Amino acid sequence: MARPSLPIGTYGNIRTETLGANRFCARARFRDYDGRVRDVEATDVTGPAAIRALKAKMRDRATPNDDEITRETFVSKLAELWVEEILAEERVTPQTVDRYRTSLRTAILPAVGNLRLREATVGRLDKFLREVAKDRPSAAKGAKVVLSQMFGLAARRGALTTNPVRDTGRLRKPRRTVAALDTDQLEGVRTAIRKWQEPIPGKPGPRHTGDLADIVDLLLATGARIGEILALRWQDVDLAATQPTATICGTIVYVKGKGFFRQDWTKTDAGYRTIILPRFAVGMLMARQLTAVDSPDNAIFASRRGTWLSPQNVRRQWRQARADTGLEWVTPHSFRKTVASLIDREASAKHAAAQLGHESEEITKKHYIVKPAVAPDSSHILEKLSPDQPASGKNASSQG
Repeated sequence: MARPSLPIGTYGNIRTETLGANRFCARARFRDYDGRVRDVEATDVTGPAAIRALKAKMRDRATPNDDEITRETFVSKLAELWVEEILAEERVTPQTVDRYRTSLRTAILPAVGNLRLREATVGRLDKFLREVAKDRPSAAKGAKVVLSQMFGLAARRGALTTNPVRDTGRLRKPRRTVAALDTDQLEGVRTAIRKWQEPIPGKPGPRHTGDLADIVDLLLATGARIGEILALRWQDVDLAATQPTATICGTIVYVKGKGFFRQDWTKTDAGYRTIILPRFAVGMLMARQLTAVDSPDNAIFASRRGTWLSPQNVRRQWRQARADTGLEWVTPHSFRKTVASLIDREASAKHAAAQLGHESEEITKKHYIVKPAVAPDSSHILEKLSPDQPASGKNASSQG
């Protein structure tokens, strides 16, 4: 009977040989990950030391290949090659690439960039991610996404047999309570904006425009993202229709080296949508049309120079407007949650998801709707625990 072949990644009998004074060699036949059997050897000052060196060499052995990624490749080099690949494939947006690079620069490379791939074990990567998650849960989540894709590339190239990031533990998710604005808080928002927009006598510089108040009104009228609102052009709204509408078909993004610009598609396919506008938004837009500044892009919300407004600039204005109001927790995204919660209460979560441009109704329910879980109606059962129950009823309940 023919001798069975060695399983992939295993070796046969180890043989030792004395090469000279204080020099020993250990050899074995090793079946590589490409299926071929090769001789592997290691030397050291004693026979047992040579055997230990041989076992370590075979443990860390990778499939011989001409690829530039091997088990000896540094994590920092793998990061470079991975970024080159995703840029060449154009499968992610430029702003996402910027976010990946930020994660590499600020978190991943300082901690594990000098490790070789064979040294980036599940344990080491898991410890790194948990350390980051202690203070920055969202940064840890982003780092895990980047590392998973990087080591996925290494596995595809044959440098690793498995992706070690997949076996790291689940990251802690901080509990977040969905917070929407009530009627009094909305009035507080509008009061804060009016006060902020009032001119201050003797203060130099241009007066504040009415943009912030109008932007907040349109956020509340649509439930759109701040970048989607700022990307609206006059051709995207139809104010003369029986049911006036706004079509959300782009967003303002930032790419390093290019600055802010209008991206001609939304965050997701479901984000491309036409929204029927309430009357207060129609009135506001009609008033803006009468005083609209010239803009080469025909932007509804243009800067004094006619360029696109940046979401960061609007957020900065809102932080200034809400100072000393007790509304520090309110962000432009809070208006989106307010819209979702109201529509869910008055209509359904399905309507709210469509309004917000979500692909899944579950995302809307989990992250945007203020709504406690409603337990099944068991009140008729619990009525048996009433202090007014007859004595016989109490005894029967206790015996059950």
